[in-house]
Amino acid sequence: MMTALVIAFIGALVFGAHLFVGMFAKTRVPDVLLLILIGLVLGPVTHLVTPVEFGKVGPVFTTVTLVFILFESGTELQIHTLRTALKGTFILATLNFVVTACVVALAAWKLAHLGVMRSLMMGSVLGGISPAVVIPLSAQLKMGRHSQTVLFLESAVGDVFSIVIALALLDGMHAGNVSVGKVIGSLVSSFLIAGILGALGGVLWSNLLSRMRTLQNGMFTTAAFVFLVFGVTEMLGYSGAIAALVFGIGLGNVAWHGGLLSKRFPTLAPVGLNEREKTFFAEIVFLLKTFFFVYIGLSIEVRDVWWITFGLTVALVIFVLRIAIVRFGVQKTTPRGDACRMAVMAPRGLAAAVLASLPLQQGIAGGDLIQNSTYAVVLFSILFTAVLVFLQDKTFVGGIYRWMFTGYAVDAPEKSVARAVGEHRPEAAKAHAD
Repeated sequence: MMTALVIAFIGALVFGAHLFVGMFAKTRVPDVLLLILIGLVLGPVTHLVTPVEFGKVGPVFTTVTLVFILFESGTELQIHTLRTALKGTFILATLNFVVTACVVALAAWKLAHLGVMRSLMMGSVLGGISPAVVIPLSAQLKMGRHSQTVLFLESAVGDVFSIVIALALLDGMHAGNVSVGKVIGSLVSSFLIAGILGALGGVLWSNLLSRMRTLQNGMFTTAAFVFLVFGVTEMLGYSGAIAALVFGIGLGNVAWHGGLLSKRFPTLAPVGLNEREKTFFAEIVFLLKTFFFVYIGLSIEVRDVWWITFGLTVALVIFVLRIAIVRFGVQKTTPRGDACRMAVMAPRGLAAAVLASLPLQQGIAGGDLIQNSTYAVVLFSILFTAVLVFLQDKTFVGGIYRWMFTGYAVDAPEKSVARAVGEHRPEAAKAHAD
């Protein structure tokens, strides 16, 4: 009976996820928010399901979801868009991480009375935004291609910053000191070598893909190769997430690197994903995203009012900081509507939750505070992102954000409105243009 109920619930959840996407188009209530609320009801509210029941499958599932999201997003990134976005991305990602980590660390030191090292640890854990939340949500919002690319890359870069620096600080707490040179070396190598491995994997697979298509039931071989690239990169000590993203970029830009290689190696015949394969991966990402956000909701653990209050305070600070960070870190050529969207894209995800659990697992004093406060920040930051997206479209909040980004470029929706007005009322369109 219980098995039948679970299967029926899964079916209802998938149907509901499609319904939520349709509701988003009309109401601007993000499906992310509704899925997380379902998880909250199942987990912290009713305790019908707990993360413990998933055992080691839970972390594996979240990692698989992240790999698929990064890979599938990478296939949509074009080299010319990537080139224009890279400079702005690293400025925004670095500014966001440094400012957020320092302010959160200061709050942990002054308000929670954690030591300097533990405060810096918490700051680094919460320094980056979550790609698993940002990527699907920004795609639903139909932002400009350049703005989406900046957010995609910022979230991936921020995740690497958080993982490398948080783990270095954790090692430093055990050893008694932190080597700045070692941290910088780890960051550079994690980006550079992971990127090289991902690029080589993309080039290699693009030349094998046409042969794989002749195999029976070979559609999933691309996903298997992505997992292989991710796993090998992680085992070597570098960022598997960056490797998966670059792999997708390589597979999505076959015309670019294929033209370069064919001049020197005429026998090579690289191919990219066809429309059938792109649709297949898009469907997988949709399903994984659905269960991922429900899993986030049921994974939240907050058992102390002070931890909840502190987490809420930190989340509010992060969103106030995000406005200034985007204002100073994003080029003025960015459409104003996109800049407003970027200013509310500050969710934290499972990476932050996993990193925050390490101090407690290793018996470090204050580990319970770091873990549970971070869980609260993850919850509130995702809720704030979803709610602010809705408020920007439906209330005066959108006008406030647009005022704060005065001076940025006119965005595409405004141009579309002008065109639509012109079609029905030419004199009004002329007045609008004037």
